[in-house]
Amino acid sequence: MNQIPFLPFVIGVAGGSGSGKSTVTQQVLASFGTEMVSVVMQDDYYRDQSDLTPEVRRKQNYDHPQAFDWPLLVQHVQALRNGETIAMPEYDFTIDNRSQKTIPVKPAPVIVIEGLFALYDADLRDMMSLKIFVDTAADVRFIRRMQRDIAERGRTMDSIVHQYLETVRPMHKQFIEPTKRYADVILPHGANDPAVDVITTKVASVIGKLTQP
Repeated sequence: MNQIPFLPFVIGVAGGSGSGKSTVTQQVLASFGTEMVSVVMQDDYYRDQSDLTPEVRRKQNYDHPQAFDWPLLVQHVQALRNGETIAMPEYDFTIDNRSQKTIPVKPAPVIVIEGLFALYDADLRDMMSLKIFVDTAADVRFIRRMQRDIAERGRTMDSIVHQYLETVRPMHKQFIEPTKRYADVILPHGANDPAVDVITTKVASVIGKLTQP
């Protein structure tokens, strides 16, 4: 049963690793709260790899579109739009696999889909009301990625550099950068304050229209 009397406003936030996607998402969430905004993290929709050994998992290309479980992601976004709560998978980057936990995500007037390939899939794009691409210089993205992976994912500097050269950089050029053409809004210097302010103003206007009696 649909719990909300309108179709939610769906925002896609795409961009390279370390571009500032999460900053945009967190600003929207902080501005309006969890009652108004639900967030779907594409990072949690990496394919389940329980059938692979840890050694094999480590060698997978996680920067290719095929690394993701697209049917489940599309199904979950459709469910949220229909007013249904979803059990979003939780991905554990320290073991390169989904954890045993899931994250309940409730429907809301605004749904944000954040991820490298948020604008890649046509079915997903068709459900979006606003498509954003966060465009940040490659050197800045690499430094941010390195700091994150060392601090949060227990990675060594050598492994981060190797992965960046082998898959992150070429996959960005081949698959992520081209999705910029689908964007309604491109943030040319990352998640800068004026750009985020424009987005939150737009979201505020939409929420006002959706929730008025």
